[in-house]
Amino acid sequence: MLTINPTIAHAWDVPIAQARDIQLALKEKVIRQDRLKKTLSRVAGVDVGFEDNGKITRAAVAVLDFPSLELMEYAIARRDTRFPYVPGYLSFRETPAVLDALQKLSQLPEVLLCDGQGVAHPRRFGLACHIGVLTEIPTIGVAKTRFIGTHATVPEEKGGYVSLMDHGEEIGAVLRTRKGVKPVYVSIGHRISLPTAIHLVMQCVTKYRLPETTRWSDRIASNKTGDY
Repeated sequence: MLTINPTIAHAWDVPIAQARDIQLALKEKVIRQDRLKKTLSRVAGVDVGFEDNGKITRAAVAVLDFPSLELMEYAIARRDTRFPYVPGYLSFRETPAVLDALQKLSQLPEVLLCDGQGVAHPRRFGLACHIGVLTEIPTIGVAKTRFIGTHATVPEEKGGYVSLMDHGEEIGAVLRTRKGVKPVYVSIGHRISLPTAIHLVMQCVTKYRLPETTRWSDRIASNKTGDY
């Protein structure tokens, strides 16, 4: 059963200034060291889509067996969209539906790979951090595009990566999951170190650019013709 510490629970439909204050307060709770099981059996992907011209937020969590990466279960949740689209504050728009979807699972995953940023964020508190801190589930941000930061040229070989830097701080890694494809942007969410996050993302990659966790959750979240 998913529980959230009432001391860190907060309202979601808030002004931007209050949302910023919440991010700055909760970022102090992000744990950047490994606090996950040594042997994993359930990894999950989280993704969010929108329906009815953005009026409905649709969140999907796909749980995969690890290391086989076979789909074990999934959950979908829908909520009225209550927060505007504002870059840097997307977790306030998306997280409530994600929490609803997690609540529907028969068993919580041991790690969540989120389609979005973790500490690779202007206030070091992206979607993966927000979900992780509230749920205490280890989380990783795996983004398709760069939000902030600079980096050197990424090696071409599979598994090659370089640091993503912002104002002298390493905020993530730019990771080549397959030779000849664009890299992904990996950052810590909560309760995991960056080296472990990079290693785990690569363990979830098969023959595609994106890890299977992301591919499954994106497929489910974007489905507009009915549930799987």
